[in-house]
Amino acid sequence: MENKINFNPFAQPEVATGYEDWYQTEGRGADQKEKELLAWLLTGLPDISTILEVGCGSGHFTRWFMERDLQAVGLDLSRPMLDEAIKLGGPIYIQGDALMLPFAPHSFDLVVLITTLEFLPNPRQALAEAARVARQALVLGVLNAQSRLRRQYERESGPVWEAARFFTPTERLSGMRKISSGVPHYGLSGQGRCHCPGVGSSVWR
Repeated sequence: MENKINFNPFAQPEVATGYEDWYQTEGRGADQKEKELLAWLLTGLPDISTILEVGCGSGHFTRWFMERDLQAVGLDLSRPMLDEAIKLGGPIYIQGDALMLPFAPHSFDLVVLITTLEFLPNPRQALAEAARVARQALVLGVLNAQSRLRRQYERESGPVWEAARFFTPTERLSGMRKISSGVPHYGLSGQGRCHCPGVGSSVWR
């Protein structure tokens, strides 16, 4: 489950500067569906008050969590991406490594990784760290390797997607079950399916 990534595309200022534009253009529809699914998941976690988003990038989802009255913290390794997040405003942002989170065990009610594992050299270690600092649950959003959206990104190529490793639903769920046993975990795939192995159900949107 290790990625062969030789560089971090998000460390490039030109990538960070234009990243948020995607959500307002061709990514608008996907963004709306993802937020609908996230909102649905949050209804099943009524006692959540603190949340850590690992790989927050420009803070797009971190700000959305804050708008839902959650105490949100965004963490990212990329300084240019965090500069964009701070410029756009919102909650607390911290520069840090997903493979070695700078937090004590059970520091947050909920830990979220949205399109993050695809760009990490060791996704298994990142999941283990997320499970370590989560008190109640994990939410994982990944691009399904078998989806049309993934194939579109592959055709478009570019420095960001050349660095990505995509997961099938089987790979994703297997990795989560091995690493995050004991912590309820929920997953969103880029094809629109929401897997909820922590509660033994799934939903299509």
